[in-house]
Amino acid sequence: MDANSLRYFLEVARTGRLVAAGENLAVNHTTVGRQITALERSCGQRLFDRRPTGWTLTESGQEMVIHAEAVEAAVRAAGDIGGAGGGRLSGTVRIRTPDGFGAFVLAPHLGDLHSRHPDLNIEIVTATGFDALSMREFDVGVTLDPPSPSRVAVDHLMTYHLGLYASAGYLESRPPIAQVRDLYQHTLIGYVESLLDVPALRLLDELLPDHRTRIQTNNLTGQWEAAAAGIGIAVLPEYMGGRDHRLRQILPQTVSLERSYWLVVPRELQRLARIRVVSDALRSIAAASGPDARSGPAVAGTASRVASSHAAQTH
Repeated sequence: MDANSLRYFLEVARTGRLVAAGENLAVNHTTVGRQITALERSCGQRLFDRRPTGWTLTESGQEMVIHAEAVEAAVRAAGDIGGAGGGRLSGTVRIRTPDGFGAFVLAPHLGDLHSRHPDLNIEIVTATGFDALSMREFDVGVTLDPPSPSRVAVDHLMTYHLGLYASAGYLESRPPIAQVRDLYQHTLIGYVESLLDVPALRLLDELLPDHRTRIQTNNLTGQWEAAAAGIGIAVLPEYMGGRDHRLRQILPQTVSLERSYWLVVPRELQRLARIRVVSDALRSIAAASGPDARSGPAVAGTASRVASSHAAQTH
Protein backbone atom coordinates (compact mmCIF):
# COMPACT_ATOMS: atom_id res chain seq x y z
CA MET A 1 0.00 0.00 0.00
CA ASP A 2 1.27 3.48 -0.88
CA ALA A 3 0.02 7.03 -0.97
CA ASN A 4 -0.46 6.90 -4.73
CA SER A 5 -2.97 4.04 -4.40
CA LEU A 6 -4.86 6.07 -1.83
CA ARG A 7 -5.15 8.96 -4.32
CA TYR A 8 -6.99 6.65 -6.73
CA PHE A 9 -9.13 5.31 -3.92
CA LEU A 10 -10.18 8.79 -2.77
CA GLU A 11 -11.06 9.92 -6.28
CA VAL A 12 -13.35 6.92 -6.82
CA ALA A 13 -14.89 7.47 -3.37
CA ARG A 14 -15.63 11.08 -4.30
CA THR A 15 -16.93 10.56 -7.83
CA GLY A 16 -18.46 7.08 -7.54
CA ARG A 17 -17.28 6.18 -11.04
CA LEU A 18 -14.03 4.92 -12.55
CA VAL A 19 -14.32 7.02 -15.71
CA ALA A 20 -14.87 10.26 -13.79
CA ALA A 21 -12.04 9.40 -11.40
CA GLY A 22 -9.74 8.68 -14.35
CA GLU A 23 -10.60 12.00 -15.98
CA ASN A 24 -9.84 13.90 -12.78
CA LEU A 25 -6.53 12.07 -12.38
CA ALA A 26 -5.65 12.31 -16.10
CA VAL A 27 -5.31 8.53 -16.48
CA ASN A 28 -7.31 5.78 -18.18
CA HIS A 29 -10.17 4.33 -16.14
CA THR A 30 -8.63 0.86 -16.43
CA THR A 31 -5.59 2.17 -14.56
CA VAL A 32 -7.88 3.36 -11.79
CA GLY A 33 -9.55 -0.05 -11.65
CA ARG A 34 -6.21 -1.84 -11.35
CA GLN A 35 -5.12 0.45 -8.54
CA ILE A 36 -8.33 -0.17 -6.60
CA THR A 37 -8.06 -3.93 -7.07
CA ALA A 38 -4.44 -3.87 -5.89
CA LEU A 39 -5.38 -1.77 -2.87
CA GLU A 40 -8.18 -4.16 -1.90
CA ARG A 41 -5.79 -7.11 -2.16
CA SER A 42 -3.15 -5.39 -0.06
CA CYS A 43 -5.55 -4.63 2.79
CA GLY A 44 -7.55 -7.85 2.45
CA GLN A 45 -10.90 -6.02 2.35
CA ARG A 46 -13.47 -5.12 -0.29
CA LEU A 47 -13.63 -1.33 -0.30
CA PHE A 48 -16.35 -0.73 -2.89
CA ASP A 49 -19.63 -2.27 -3.92
CA ARG A 50 -19.70 -2.28 -7.73
CA ARG A 51 -23.17 -1.37 -8.93
CA PRO A 52 -24.60 -0.24 -12.29
CA THR A 53 -25.40 3.13 -10.73
CA GLY A 54 -21.83 3.61 -9.51
CA TRP A 55 -19.27 2.47 -6.96
CA THR A 56 -20.28 2.91 -3.33
CA LEU A 57 -18.10 2.53 -0.26
CA THR A 58 -18.40 -0.55 1.89
CA GLU A 59 -18.05 -0.28 5.66
CA SER A 60 -14.35 -1.02 5.30
CA GLY A 61 -14.13 1.59 2.57
CA GLN A 62 -15.68 4.22 4.82
CA GLU A 63 -13.05 3.46 7.45
CA MET A 64 -10.32 3.66 4.80
CA VAL A 65 -11.50 7.13 3.73
CA ILE A 66 -10.59 8.54 7.15
CA HIS A 67 -7.00 7.35 6.88
CA ALA A 68 -6.67 8.18 3.18
CA GLU A 69 -7.82 11.75 3.75
CA ALA A 70 -5.36 12.08 6.64
CA VAL A 71 -2.52 11.06 4.29
CA GLU A 72 -3.80 13.47 1.63
CA ALA A 73 -3.95 16.32 4.16
CA ALA A 74 -0.41 15.56 5.37
CA VAL A 75 0.91 15.74 1.80
CA ARG A 76 -0.94 19.03 1.23
CA ALA A 77 0.34 20.45 4.51
CA ALA A 78 3.93 19.57 3.56
CA GLY A 79 3.52 21.49 0.31
CA ASP A 80 1.92 24.38 2.18
CA ILE A 81 4.84 25.06 4.51
CA GLY A 82 6.04 28.01 2.43
CA GLY A 83 2.87 29.96 3.20
CA ALA A 84 2.51 28.97 6.82
CA GLY A 85 4.61 31.88 8.04
CA GLY A 86 2.40 34.59 6.56
CA GLY A 87 3.90 34.68 3.07
CA ARG A 88 1.93 34.61 -0.18
CA LEU A 89 -0.06 31.44 -0.55
CA SER A 90 -0.66 29.45 -3.72
CA GLY A 91 -2.88 26.57 -4.73
CA THR A 92 -6.66 26.37 -4.95
CA VAL A 93 -9.43 26.60 -2.36
CA ARG A 94 -12.90 25.59 -3.47
CA ILE A 95 -15.75 27.11 -1.46
CA ARG A 96 -19.23 25.63 -1.62
CA THR A 97 -21.91 28.10 -0.62
CA PRO A 98 -25.61 28.94 -1.08
CA ASP A 99 -26.05 31.17 -4.12
CA GLY A 100 -27.24 34.22 -2.18
CA PHE A 101 -24.21 34.26 0.11
CA GLY A 102 -21.80 33.37 -2.69
CA ALA A 103 -23.00 36.03 -5.13
CA PHE A 104 -23.98 38.91 -2.83
CA VAL A 105 -21.81 38.54 0.27
CA LEU A 106 -18.68 36.59 -0.68
CA ALA A 107 -17.76 37.37 -4.29
CA PRO A 108 -17.91 41.21 -4.05
CA HIS A 109 -15.61 41.22 -1.00
CA LEU A 110 -12.72 39.01 -2.08
CA GLY A 111 -10.52 41.95 -3.03
CA ASP A 112 -8.54 42.08 0.21
CA LEU A 113 -7.85 38.34 0.19
CA HIS A 114 -6.75 38.47 -3.44
CA SER A 115 -4.49 41.46 -2.79
CA ARG A 116 -2.72 39.65 0.04
CA HIS A 117 -2.44 36.32 -1.79
CA PRO A 118 -2.57 36.95 -5.56
CA ASP A 119 -1.30 33.43 -6.32
CA LEU A 120 -4.17 31.78 -4.46
CA ASN A 121 -7.02 30.53 -6.64
CA ILE A 122 -10.51 30.82 -5.14
CA GLU A 123 -13.34 28.75 -6.64
CA ILE A 124 -16.91 29.56 -5.57
CA VAL A 125 -19.41 26.79 -6.28
CA THR A 126 -23.01 27.60 -5.39
CA ALA A 127 -25.49 24.93 -4.33
CA THR A 128 -28.61 24.88 -2.18
CA GLY A 129 -28.31 21.41 -0.68
CA PHE A 130 -25.36 20.16 1.31
CA ASP A 131 -24.42 16.70 2.51
CA ALA A 132 -21.44 15.03 4.14
CA LEU A 133 -20.39 13.03 1.07
CA SER A 134 -20.31 16.05 -1.24
CA MET A 135 -18.08 17.87 1.25
CA ARG A 136 -15.22 15.67 0.07
CA GLU A 137 -15.25 17.65 -3.17
CA PHE A 138 -14.84 21.00 -1.41
CA ASP A 139 -12.33 22.59 0.90
CA VAL A 140 -14.59 25.05 2.74
CA GLY A 141 -18.36 25.09 2.95
CA VAL A 142 -21.03 27.59 3.95
CA THR A 143 -24.32 25.95 4.89
CA LEU A 144 -27.79 26.96 6.05
CA ASP A 145 -28.08 24.02 8.44
CA PRO A 146 -25.13 22.90 10.60
CA PRO A 147 -24.07 19.37 9.61
CA SER A 148 -23.02 16.72 12.09
CA PRO A 149 -19.63 17.72 13.52
CA SER A 150 -18.28 14.17 13.53
CA ARG A 151 -15.87 14.72 10.62
CA VAL A 152 -16.10 18.46 10.03
CA ALA A 153 -15.46 21.55 12.12
CA VAL A 154 -18.59 23.71 12.30
CA ASP A 155 -18.70 27.38 13.35
CA HIS A 156 -21.53 29.90 13.31
CA LEU A 157 -20.67 32.35 10.57
CA MET A 158 -23.42 35.00 10.59
CA THR A 159 -27.08 35.65 11.27
CA TYR A 160 -29.11 37.41 8.63
CA HIS A 161 -32.69 38.64 8.31
CA LEU A 162 -35.19 38.20 5.51
CA GLY A 163 -38.28 40.09 4.44
CA LEU A 164 -41.00 40.14 1.81
CA TYR A 165 -40.14 42.16 -1.29
CA ALA A 166 -41.92 43.22 -4.47
CA SER A 167 -41.52 45.97 -7.05
CA ALA A 168 -43.31 49.27 -6.70
CA GLY A 169 -45.14 48.62 -9.96
CA TYR A 170 -46.44 45.28 -8.76
CA LEU A 171 -47.70 46.69 -5.46
CA GLU A 172 -49.46 49.59 -7.17
CA SER A 173 -51.40 47.29 -9.50
CA ARG A 174 -52.51 44.68 -6.97
CA PRO A 175 -54.75 44.57 -3.87
CA PRO A 176 -53.26 46.32 -0.83
CA ILE A 177 -51.40 44.27 1.79
CA ALA A 178 -52.26 45.23 5.34
CA GLN A 179 -51.66 41.89 7.05
CA VAL A 180 -50.01 38.55 6.32
CA ARG A 181 -53.20 36.78 5.23
CA ASP A 182 -53.63 39.33 2.41
CA LEU A 183 -50.66 37.61 0.73
CA TYR A 184 -52.92 34.72 -0.29
CA GLN A 185 -54.35 37.04 -2.95
CA HIS A 186 -50.93 37.63 -4.51
CA THR A 187 -48.44 35.89 -6.75
CA LEU A 188 -45.75 34.30 -4.62
CA ILE A 189 -42.23 33.51 -5.80
CA GLY A 190 -40.18 30.76 -4.14
CA TYR A 191 -38.16 27.60 -4.50
CA VAL A 192 -39.19 24.57 -6.56
CA GLU A 193 -40.97 22.65 -3.84
CA SER A 194 -40.29 19.18 -5.26
CA LEU A 195 -36.53 19.89 -5.25
CA LEU A 196 -36.29 21.67 -1.92
CA ASP A 197 -34.53 19.50 0.67
CA VAL A 198 -33.26 22.24 2.99
CA PRO A 199 -35.69 22.88 5.89
CA ALA A 200 -34.24 26.35 6.53
CA LEU A 201 -35.44 27.50 3.11
CA ARG A 202 -39.11 26.64 3.64
CA LEU A 203 -39.76 30.27 4.42
CA LEU A 204 -43.17 30.63 2.80
CA ASP A 205 -44.40 27.53 4.63
CA GLU A 206 -43.55 29.33 7.86
CA LEU A 207 -45.47 32.45 6.86
CA LEU A 208 -48.40 31.04 4.89
CA PRO A 209 -49.52 27.46 5.55
CA ASP A 210 -51.22 25.92 2.50
CA HIS A 211 -49.97 28.68 0.21
CA ARG A 212 -49.44 28.14 -3.51
CA THR A 213 -46.17 29.32 -4.97
CA ARG A 214 -46.94 30.30 -8.55
CA ILE A 215 -43.39 31.11 -9.66
CA GLN A 216 -40.74 28.61 -8.62
CA THR A 217 -36.99 28.57 -9.26
CA ASN A 218 -34.23 26.55 -7.64
CA ASN A 219 -31.99 29.54 -6.89
CA LEU A 220 -32.34 32.74 -4.93
CA THR A 221 -30.99 34.96 -7.69
CA GLY A 222 -33.85 33.93 -9.96
CA GLN A 223 -36.38 34.78 -7.26
CA TRP A 224 -34.79 38.20 -6.74
CA GLU A 225 -34.87 39.00 -10.46
CA ALA A 226 -38.48 37.83 -10.80
CA ALA A 227 -39.56 40.07 -7.93
CA ALA A 228 -37.62 43.04 -9.33
CA ALA A 229 -39.31 42.49 -12.71
CA GLY A 230 -42.71 42.97 -11.10
CA ILE A 231 -43.92 39.36 -11.35
CA GLY A 232 -44.74 38.81 -7.69
CA ILE A 233 -43.57 38.74 -4.07
CA ALA A 234 -40.43 36.94 -2.88
CA VAL A 235 -38.80 36.29 0.49
CA LEU A 236 -35.29 37.72 0.18
CA PRO A 237 -32.38 38.39 2.53
CA GLU A 238 -32.16 42.03 3.50
CA TYR A 239 -28.65 42.15 2.08
CA MET A 240 -30.29 41.63 -1.34
CA GLY A 241 -33.76 43.17 -1.20
CA GLY A 242 -32.85 46.07 1.06
CA ARG A 243 -30.16 47.33 -1.33
CA ASP A 244 -32.20 47.16 -4.54
CA HIS A 245 -33.95 50.43 -5.41
CA ARG A 246 -36.47 48.51 -7.55
CA LEU A 247 -37.93 46.69 -4.55
CA ARG A 248 -40.12 47.65 -1.62
CA GLN A 249 -40.29 45.73 1.63
CA ILE A 250 -43.76 44.50 2.62
CA LEU A 251 -44.99 44.42 6.23
CA PRO A 252 -41.54 45.20 7.70
CA GLN A 253 -42.96 45.62 11.19
CA THR A 254 -44.82 42.30 11.08
CA VAL A 255 -42.77 39.81 9.10
CA SER A 256 -39.47 38.97 10.80
CA LEU A 257 -37.53 35.95 9.55
CA GLU A 258 -34.05 35.03 10.74
CA ARG A 259 -31.60 32.43 9.48
CA SER A 260 -27.91 31.63 9.94
CA TYR A 261 -24.95 30.65 7.81
CA TRP A 262 -22.46 28.10 9.14
CA LEU A 263 -18.80 27.67 8.25
CA VAL A 264 -17.86 24.04 7.61
CA VAL A 265 -14.32 22.70 7.12
CA PRO A 266 -13.27 19.02 6.95
CA ARG A 267 -11.14 18.33 10.00
CA GLU A 268 -8.31 16.88 7.96
CA LEU A 269 -7.94 20.19 6.08
CA GLN A 270 -7.98 22.54 9.06
CA ARG A 271 -4.22 22.73 9.46
CA LEU A 272 -3.57 23.81 5.85
CA ALA A 273 -2.42 27.43 5.76
CA ARG A 274 -4.56 28.37 2.77
CA ILE A 275 -7.66 26.87 4.40
CA ARG A 276 -7.05 28.84 7.59
CA VAL A 277 -6.54 32.06 5.65
CA VAL A 278 -9.70 31.60 3.58
CA SER A 279 -11.74 30.62 6.65
CA ASP A 280 -10.57 33.76 8.46
CA ALA A 281 -11.44 35.85 5.41
CA LEU A 282 -14.94 34.37 5.35
CA ARG A 283 -15.42 35.25 9.01
CA SER A 284 -14.30 38.84 8.39
CA ILE A 285 -16.55 39.22 5.34
CA ALA A 286 -19.52 37.79 7.24
CA ALA A 287 -18.92 40.09 10.21
CA ALA A 288 -18.92 43.11 7.88
CA SER A 289 -22.11 41.91 6.15
CA GLY A 290 -24.19 40.93 9.19
CA PRO A 291 -27.39 42.59 10.46
CA ASP A 292 -25.46 45.57 11.88
CA ALA A 293 -23.60 46.25 8.64
CA ARG A 294 -25.96 48.17 6.35
CA SER A 295 -23.44 49.95 4.17
CA GLY A 296 -22.77 47.27 1.56
CA PRO A 297 -22.78 48.01 -2.18
CA ALA A 298 -26.13 48.60 -3.82
CA VAL A 299 -27.30 46.11 -6.41
CA ALA A 300 -28.27 47.03 -9.97
CA GLY A 301 -25.71 49.87 -9.88
CA THR A 302 -27.77 52.19 -7.71
CA ALA A 303 -27.28 54.07 -4.49
CA SER A 304 -27.88 51.93 -1.46
CA ARG A 305 -31.42 51.99 -0.11
CA VAL A 306 -31.68 50.88 3.50
CA ALA A 307 -34.77 48.79 4.20
CA SER A 308 -36.97 49.51 7.18
CA SER A 309 -35.80 47.69 10.29
CA HIS A 310 -37.91 44.94 11.81
CA ALA A 311 -39.36 45.90 15.16
CA ALA A 312 -38.76 42.44 16.54
CA GLN A 313 -35.24 41.87 15.24
CA THR A 314 -32.68 40.35 17.56
CA HIS A 315 -28.95 39.96 17.03
